[in-house]
Amino acid sequence: MTTADQAWQALADWQPQKLTGLVAADPDARLQALVRSVANIRFDFAKTHLDDAVVAILSGLAAAQDFDGRRKALFSGGIANPTENRAAEHSAERGDGAPDSVHRAQALHQRMRMMIDAIEAGAFGEIRHLLHIGIGGSALGPDLLVDALGRHSDRYDVAVVSNVDGAALEEAFARFSPEHTLVAVASKTFTTTETLLNANSALQWLDEAGVADPLGRFIALTAMPDRAIEWGIDETRILPFSETVGGRYSLWSSIGFPAALALGWDAFADLLEGAAEMDRHFRLADGADNICLLAAFVDQLYANRLGCQTRAVFAYDERLRLLPSYLQQLEMESNGKSVTFEGKPLTQHSAPITWGGVGTDAQHAVFQLLHQGTNLVPIEFVVAREPDHLLDDAHHETLVANCIAQGAALMTGRKSEDGARNYPGDRPSTTILLDQVTPHALGALIAFYEHRVFANAVLLGINPFDQFGVELGKEMAKGLADGTVEFDPATQALMAAALGE
Repeated sequence: MTTADQAWQALADWQPQKLTGLVAADPDARLQALVRSVANIRFDFAKTHLDDAVVAILSGLAAAQDFDGRRKALFSGGIANPTENRAAEHSAERGDGAPDSVHRAQALHQRMRMMIDAIEAGAFGEIRHLLHIGIGGSALGPDLLVDALGRHSDRYDVAVVSNVDGAALEEAFARFSPEHTLVAVASKTFTTTETLLNANSALQWLDEAGVADPLGRFIALTAMPDRAIEWGIDETRILPFSETVGGRYSLWSSIGFPAALALGWDAFADLLEGAAEMDRHFRLADGADNICLLAAFVDQLYANRLGCQTRAVFAYDERLRLLPSYLQQLEMESNGKSVTFEGKPLTQHSAPITWGGVGTDAQHAVFQLLHQGTNLVPIEFVVAREPDHLLDDAHHETLVANCIAQGAALMTGRKSEDGARNYPGDRPSTTILLDQVTPHALGALIAFYEHRVFANAVLLGINPFDQFGVELGKEMAKGLADGTVEFDPATQALMAAALGE
């Protein structure tokens, strides 16, 4: 059996072929091998440098890193997060996991549904607005869901506020009438400094507006109900979720409450079912037939053989404009590690820097570098067959043509004796084509990215479910703000200058 070291060495020795040659050699076979449809989403890796040889090498790496064993532990409720001695049970929220965990998730979903029913029945008065306060995974997921799926909903206005900058909160206050507003405070631990500061300001806003029992307008979304109770929120208005559900994997839990309220429960249930369909594929499909593992092969090829330090995601759909921001946290907070799950120094490059934007805007901003710059950047295009508007078909046809043409241009390039007009080509791209941007499709898409992150972590031998790297700066910020920690002279001088002291 191949060892991980042998597989990494084989990858280092492997020589890539030109993309145009790979595609031209046997187009039918290449499309059959590198294009998959799962949950009515087409994943097209034909314009990457994958070939049979490198797929075999990376398949050997997956076996050496016990991909099957770690995947089984993930879905069975085993210890998938060894540094914190925890399971990672976001898939249980979608119905696939340890039976007890699935039962608990379903019970907590029912509790959330009853809360939504109570709101709709007028238990909180005439509610028209929801102010959702959270940060990181407690904000990025709900924001993506509401923005992508709620544009035509007239159920409730939702504002997601994460930034501790008071300007963000004031903007939400200006939009909403206090007497018609509910506030959801989302924090896994219910200790997040920025979230609780914003929550206190929202409480003051309701109080100063004369709202009777302002605390009665607060709902807590947390894995630590006792702390929410200590803060002042009644137990009946707390929507818990399991401690084994990580923050950036938590939109399927009560953290998804804003989406369930704004979109309606049926839409939230469809979101869960779409993710569950991808869960079933990831759990059952073997080797390169597993679309999430195949995507991880692409990621490792570019990060650890071709030296790509970044990867870019461009959503050619306005509804998915927040997807790159969501993926930044999911990918970089999960796999931005420098030690293996055994605590040994990582000898390969970990997650690349994820960035991106919205097409066609990005074409007129960053694609100059992607086509002619000296950095090789793997590109991922996400596009839908059906538009979200009733305007002339030319809008959608132009959008889709631009998306597909960019991938072709990156691959083929164009030679010119004038260096300024020369396009080197041989630049890779992946295209993910959705039929429609629906709750089911978005659920499947996000679950695909979650499992891709996990597959990459297995190949690297790292733990994707802890995030200790975010703690040091937060601890130092608290010490700097309250003056309890003495910093270096340069830092102290900068703080004094910033606050005008």
